[in-house]
This record gives sequence, structure tokens and C-alpha cells, in this order.
Amino acid sequence: MLILYHHGSSACAAKVRFALEEKQLGWESHYVDILAGEQFSENYLKLNPKGVVPLLIDGDLVLPESTVICEYLEDKYPDHPLFPVDASGKSKVRLWTKVVDEELHPACSAITYVVSHRHTIIRNGVASFEDFVENGDSAGKAARLLKWQWIQEGIKAPGAEDKIRLYLSYLDKMEAALTDNEWLVGDGFTMADVAMTPYVNRLAALAMEPLWQNGRLPGIERWFAAIKKRPSFEPAFIKWMPEELILEMYSNGQESWPEIVKLVS
Repeated sequence: MLILYHHGSSACAAKVRFALEEKQLGWESHYVDILAGEQFSENYLKLNPKGVVPLLIDGDLVLPESTVICEYLEDKYPDHPLFPVDASGKSKVRLWTKVVDEELHPACSAITYVVSHRHTIIRNGVASFEDFVENGDSAGKAARLLKWQWIQEGIKAPGAEDKIRLYLSYLDKMEAALTDNEWLVGDGFTMADVAMTPYVNRLAALAMEPLWQNGRLPGIERWFAAIKKRPSFEPAFIKWMPEELILEMYSNGQESWPEIVKLVS
């Protein structure tokens, strides 16, 4: 039995859950509450010294890194394939999965903090940088300082607007790919769609669906509607997301929306 260590709000974990569901693979859940710091427990750090989710265990294999996990599942369990058969198609899929790892995921962290987490942290009364550090953020000093700037200054923090613009630029790239195709790579659902869905869904979770609705980006609007109709969507994205967190992120997103509108108008 495949064992997945994961959390509901992790985009990377959602990507792996989506792949597992699309490939119709049974798996055992080990839920790691990253909001409570369980990823830094001694037992979990023995499995993954980086202290992040997801982590897959298959027999004796202990495998971190969501993209590597997804490619492993494709290779080990070839039924219900998520890669095209031809080399050209495979390379096009991997171009999408590569930019997710290198550019989109770091930008997702920024936009989530700037649009949502900062409001929650401020409401909870973290008064100083020292308090923020003491409250369990285990990132390096530079990363902690950057997050602290995101919390204090929001979109006006150094580099925050650039990260958000980078994130939004991928909506335009998706729209271009979907102009003549049903899915991101041709007319078949692939790992490219699996990889990008958590990041479009994150925008929806932050009350930012107007970025593509009402004819603004019709290809993405059609694509995301089709994604949400897939039987795999609910168990991959909805089932594991705490209801309280859903409401909190959406409310925070609504509060930040006027600032986002200024970037795209």
C-alpha cells in the first residue's frame, strides 16, 4: 500500500493526491498538520530532513519531492497514464512541470502569505520579528526576514509585486496553450494539467477567480470548470482542506482583492 504524508493546504501535496486519484491508486493517509508544526517533529524529520510535505512511501522506498513522486507513480504504475506516448508530448508536459518547481511554486508561497497568511498572523497578534521566529518558523534567517516583510508590508514588501506578477503571467501562458487545445498539452489530460491545477485552485481559494471569469480568460475558465468536474478533484482538493482554513483564506483573499485588481487593471 502506498503511504502519503501530506496536508490539505499544501499545493505540492494536492498535486500528488491528484495524480494518485487520476491513476486510481489506493493510498494510506498520514496527515501532517503543518500549521501546527508537525512537519518538524523528530519522527517526521527522520523521514524527511527538509521538514516539508508531501512524502511518499512505497515498500522500502521513501520518496520526497512532489514532481519526482508523480513521475515515479507514472513509471511504476503505468495504468491510466498521465504522460503522452510520444517524446514530443512528454517534453511539452515536462516544460510545465519544470516551471512549476522553479518559478510558480515559490511565487505561490509569496502570494499566499501576502494575500492571506499576513492577515491571519497580524490578527493573532504577533508583535515582533522575534515573536515570529519564536513561533516556530524554521526557515533560514533570510527566508524568515522575507516572510516577515510580507507579513508587515503585504504587496508593498520588496519583491512581492514581482512574485505576484510572475504568478499571474502564467495564467496568460495557460490561456495561450488552451486557445486551440482542450488541455494544456493537446486534447488529452496529462501531468501538465495535474501540475498546474493546485496553483489555479490556490487563486480560487483566495477569492481570485475573477482573474479569469466573465470572459477575461475564457480558456482557463473552461479548463478549470472541467477540472472541477473530474471525479478526482474532490478527494484530491476538497476532502483534506480544513473547513476553517477554507473560510479564512477566502475571507483574507476578499480583503486583499482591491490591491490585486490594481496589478491587473
